[in-house]
Amino acid sequence: MRNATKVTVSTLGALMGVAGIEHGIGEILQGNIAPSGIMFPSWPGSAFFRIVAGEPAMTIIPNLLVTGILAILFSLIFIAWASLFVQRKYGGLVLILLAMVMLLVGGGIIPPVLGIMIGVLGTRINTQFTWWRAHLSVGLRHFLGEIWPWFFVVCLIAWLLLFPGINLLGYFLGVNDPNLTVILIFFALGSFLLTILSGFASDSSRQPISQSGAID
Repeated sequence: MRNATKVTVSTLGALMGVAGIEHGIGEILQGNIAPSGIMFPSWPGSAFFRIVAGEPAMTIIPNLLVTGILAILFSLIFIAWASLFVQRKYGGLVLILLAMVMLLVGGGIIPPVLGIMIGVLGTRINTQFTWWRAHLSVGLRHFLGEIWPWFFVVCLIAWLLLFPGINLLGYFLGVNDPNLTVILIFFALGSFLLTILSGFASDSSRQPISQSGAID
């Protein structure tokens, strides 16, 4: 089995990067104008994004065209780093910094914030998970490792329901219930947490114990 933590980071990192690109496209289409403020909608007036309030974003750049270009650029870098380089030394920290830049240049709010969380998770890819070995039985770790793929799939579905699922429901079926959005956010975050914990258990069972005595 591949490193469960790495798979989680790479997959969700790519998804958040795509969401950042989507914000950037909306900002570019608004043209060479100044944003209405630090906080602004990426897709103002769009029926497809009405249910999510036009996809809020923030920027420190006083130009939406430049903001959108930078949002796409750093989102692409975020995807590449999460997919190819996050397992390297300081790879998780670099991912955190990239997510912070995305936040400041129009990459949305939720994608960069979750990107920071994904970066923090990325710092745990190469750890030995000694706490898990000390406090969980072999059988329990094996069981959690076996069900990790299911949690991972549920987590992926939950985030896809948030985007583009909720947009599709609003645009084609007229669903516009803020409570549904809140429920889906909690569902996505809860499944993300379960995926992390079961992934740690899986990796703790798979990895050999380090001779250096590294701790998790």
